[in-house]
Amino acid sequence: MRVEHLSDSVTLYLGDCREILPTLPRVDAVVTDPPYGIGLNTNSKRFTGERRTYLKSGIDYETAIAGDQSEFDPSFLMEIDAPRIIWGWNNYPDKLPRGACLVWLKREDAAFGSFLSDAELAWMSKGHGIYCRRDLSLQAITRERVHPTQKPVSLMRWCLEFVPDASTILDPFMGSGTTGVAAVSLGRKFIGIEIEPKYFDIACRRISDELSRPRLAFDPPPQPKQEALL
Repeated sequence: MRVEHLSDSVTLYLGDCREILPTLPRVDAVVTDPPYGIGLNTNSKRFTGERRTYLKSGIDYETAIAGDQSEFDPSFLMEIDAPRIIWGWNNYPDKLPRGACLVWLKREDAAFGSFLSDAELAWMSKGHGIYCRRDLSLQAITRERVHPTQKPVSLMRWCLEFVPDASTILDPFMGSGTTGVAAVSLGRKFIGIEIEPKYFDIACRRISDELSRPRLAFDPPPQPKQEALL
């Protein structure tokens, strides 16, 4: 296990979250995008021909997602006594209790049904409604992505709006650190865990960059309350 204390408010762990979680202090919310257990084909050459510069960082999509080759069981996350938002709900709906649903619409109406998924679903432990957000920002930064299942920072900031009073955010499947970037941008504390060394290093860099970003007097922006859900 490797531990990086990027600041007094951010600690990142390289290792298996199932081993690390029992050692952590209490957190106020869990926001995570775990492996879905679908054996995702991350080889982007089927879309880009032989061009291997699909990712600006030089990392291509040929690296398999750790843990994605076997069925994912989120039951260990149910033991965490805090509000939880877990992406990929549709891939293991029988393993999560009733809750609210967050829907990320990834394309305009005219493009529905044209390429892979039109949307992604997240389970939320509090509330009973269905809440949608259309976020097309990832289409503009596709060639700058550093992880094959990376989500937009703006989407993860939206998730954090549903837990407005959560001071410390935990992401046990940190990936390239998008949840951490969103948390830092909103002035939250963050604990992240990632099992893949190269993505851990990328997360360290991205979150460090966000920590060093100059803040204006009105930054971070105010967050709308979601008291009805909590």
